[in-house]
Amino acid sequence: MEKEPRTRVVNCATLAVCLVLIVLLYAAFFPSNDIPFQSWKDRFSDSRGSLSSDRVDVDAVDSQEFLLRRLVRGDDRVQLDSNGFFCHTDVHSEVCLVDNPVRIDNKALTVYAPSDQPQVKRMVQPYARKEDETAMKLVTPVQILYGNTNPPACGFTHNVTAVVFSSRGFTGNVFHEFNEIVIPLFITCHHFQSRLQFVITDFQPWWVQKYNRILSHLSSYGVINPEADGSVHCFPGAVIGLKYHDNLALNTTDIPGGYSMFDFRQFLKESYNLRVKHVSEIEKPVLMLISRRETRRFLNEDEMVEMMEELGFQVIRAEPGRMSNLDKFAGVVNSCSVMVGAHGAGLTNEIFLPTGAVMVQVVPLANEWAAANYFGEPAKEMGVQYLEYKIEPEESSLFDAYGRDHPVITDPESVISKGYYAFRSVYVDGQDLKINLERFKKTLIEAKQLLGSSTPFDP
Repeated sequence: MEKEPRTRVVNCATLAVCLVLIVLLYAAFFPSNDIPFQSWKDRFSDSRGSLSSDRVDVDAVDSQEFLLRRLVRGDDRVQLDSNGFFCHTDVHSEVCLVDNPVRIDNKALTVYAPSDQPQVKRMVQPYARKEDETAMKLVTPVQILYGNTNPPACGFTHNVTAVVFSSRGFTGNVFHEFNEIVIPLFITCHHFQSRLQFVITDFQPWWVQKYNRILSHLSSYGVINPEADGSVHCFPGAVIGLKYHDNLALNTTDIPGGYSMFDFRQFLKESYNLRVKHVSEIEKPVLMLISRRETRRFLNEDEMVEMMEELGFQVIRAEPGRMSNLDKFAGVVNSCSVMVGAHGAGLTNEIFLPTGAVMVQVVPLANEWAAANYFGEPAKEMGVQYLEYKIEPEESSLFDAYGRDHPVITDPESVISKGYYAFRSVYVDGQDLKINLERFKKTLIEAKQLLGSSTPFDP
């Protein structure tokens, strides 16, 4: 009977010694006392990756396979599953997926995807406006070598998927920045839940800075600039190019499925900390007037502002320079009840308006199709109420320049038939606007009525 207590004492002592040894071993390998599991993992896969290692986290690869498969359907998915590589091409974009380890040689701008298949070489321009030759001339091609290749050794290894896209194209124009990069980025990447790393070709520091909040909310890792980093980065998989749906649009039924403009606007609210959810939260109606300085200018802008104030609006003039700091400007737009502007890129900022706000687009001569498709229809999907003010010929500077009976005024189709550049030189770059204040006043009153606040502020 005396042996049992002694045995228990020995077992307890042995257990205590083992625990001490475990603690000492842990301390030897991990000197810091406050490194959680995720931080430990990050030692081997931080924003730069681990040096000269080909090891990839198995769980990350399994998760990556599931996430990549969301970007393809039907026979396309079968090809990705069987080959580990697939490219989808449509009118607007080309997106290539690699569901196997890849090596990206930044210096050569080449993606190596080794396999036992015969070698396939593919050149991809990772910008979502494939149909526009002018834009694509500005986009550097990325070479993909899939199959039996001899890739260079890894300089850095990462445990997340690489997403390769260009920041060139028509950047510098906010419509194209959102239409061809920002929204396609959200469509392509949001379901990865920040477990990806951007490799940005045609790297433009100003663009990365401008959209830093977007990039940092889509990825937990720093961006890679191939032009400044000539090393070889290894990833468990890659997406080259971005998925495009439509003009300032997300289609819930299109790949990857389920995303709507509502989801994107919610993402923007979180990224830019936009506080006004619904226009009813704004006590006195605030009107933002998009002020242009080169083409499609309001020639009587001061008189327009005076009339707007007489109707009870607090007016904010938004000039081009003010729009460049998106971190601040997004919040200003979000505080507005109404946005007014002539057809042009500045109206893209309607995307930051609170739900229920009103967007009034002033439509210059012969710009009806572009006005409706680029800003009118998208506004409705944003939960923004939309009004159009189509100018009369007398409100266009073209009326004075060409005369009442000239085909430019009476038959715009005759100009349009000569091609895009003929149309653009006259109706896009060649006209300014002098608004009929009494006529336009009716549209602003309608905007107030849509806000549900016309009674307190009736003139």
